[in-house]
Amino acid sequence: MSTFNPTKALGAATAASLFALLAACSSFGPSVDVARTQDRGAPSVVSVDPEEDAIGAREHPRIVASYGGIYADRRAEIMLARIVGRLLAAADQPNQAFTVTILDTAEVNAFALPGGYVYVTRGLLALASDTSEIAAVLAHEIAHVTLRHARARTNKQRESEIVDKVVSGVFGSNVDTDQAANRNKMQLAAFSQAQELSADKEGIMTSGKAGFDPHAAARFLGAMGRFAQYSQGDVDLADDFLSSHPSTPDRIQKAIETARSFFGAPGLGETGREGYLGGIDGMAFGDSPSQGAVVGKRYINPTLKFTFAVPSNYSLQISKGAVVGVAGEGEAVRFDSAEVPKTMPLEDYLKSGWIAGLQPASVKRENTNGFEMASGVAVTPQWNFRVAVVRLDGRVYRFIFAAKFDSPGFTRAAEETLKSFRTASQRDLGSVKRLVIRTVTAGSVDSADSLARRMAGLSRGTDLFYILNNLYPGDTLVTGQKYKIVAVE
Repeated sequence: MSTFNPTKALGAATAASLFALLAACSSFGPSVDVARTQDRGAPSVVSVDPEEDAIGAREHPRIVASYGGIYADRRAEIMLARIVGRLLAAADQPNQAFTVTILDTAEVNAFALPGGYVYVTRGLLALASDTSEIAAVLAHEIAHVTLRHARARTNKQRESEIVDKVVSGVFGSNVDTDQAANRNKMQLAAFSQAQELSADKEGIMTSGKAGFDPHAAARFLGAMGRFAQYSQGDVDLADDFLSSHPSTPDRIQKAIETARSFFGAPGLGETGREGYLGGIDGMAFGDSPSQGAVVGKRYINPTLKFTFAVPSNYSLQISKGAVVGVAGEGEAVRFDSAEVPKTMPLEDYLKSGWIAGLQPASVKRENTNGFEMASGVAVTPQWNFRVAVVRLDGRVYRFIFAAKFDSPGFTRAAEETLKSFRTASQRDLGSVKRLVIRTVTAGSVDSADSLARRMAGLSRGTDLFYILNNLYPGDTLVTGQKYKIVAVE
């Protein structure tokens, strides 16, 4: 999982570093209650390590909040619970408690915390093509827990605390209460390369022993590598994914060798393709509707019914529970929310210390399109900030504009964005489309290319079709077999 390195970021004014800098702030959206799959049908078991349980229980709500909340999907939850039950039996771990949570994010990722807390994103579920691939992922994460890799991460936790302090120095945040530190605290979920390879081997053995296709691990590592290349233009999706689950040719080859040495050539074991695709049919794809939607240069929140737009030179995307825009290599903006007492004036909140380098004399109160707002200027040795906060339905939302170098263009971009904040019209709301995973059955005349054209209306949709189905242009299809497409509904 990635961390923000302020020293590196401040030394290079690139889009990636600006993105990382702004991603270190707190997320937006309501808190989400903890949900455990064992409460919904998973095996009822007893933990054997109270200390690790305590670590996982403490970090679980932070993970959930930082990844957009829990994705509730009864069919998918039951499917995962059944897979975990088989894997636990195969791993001879009947007394180990496991909490498997689906995170409501388009990121493709999976990770584990001490105490048996395992996470998979709905983005990862969308990428997988059968049950054996998900079993390989879950077995890998279970292996991290059962091999007690968390015991070797004490230094990681200490490093995370150091990063928290550096982030606090940049943003002036309280790392004990502000969610600014959440992503850095999630270094608890990161493992060394040796641990990853060890978990690969143990996971392949466990999934094969449970009756799943042991070659699914190598197959899915390859699919994840293709997705990482596809996502290279998306700093958010590619960064976390590559750092937490690197998909290298050497790692794939080792997975193939492990599967062959213990189970033989491909063709043995359950894949469960039909059942799996049925389990994810209708699953949300892309940005979560609860977090709003990006339509061109405009962000629209259909729940709270507000919108704003960024200048034409900005790219805009939803990133880890916030909205982030990047302009070239020198400017960026982040939009998120914060818990602020209803009785606290917005000017006082701006001056409360959460943003480093704020110039108190620059703070001013204003009204924009009927919304109460306050804005100000902050300057640090390396960065220039334009910050603004707006109160809506009892919650405070924050705009943080950052630039390596101050300029009239930077100021103008911030002012234009703030002036665009308004109530969403029916036309705005009507432009928000819901993307879902659907399955289609290949006919006798269908090919990979003909099915890919069904996604041509989406940006890079045809490329995405090939990756989601682990196909290549020109591939023939199996008549009567199901394949995934992304539908607009």
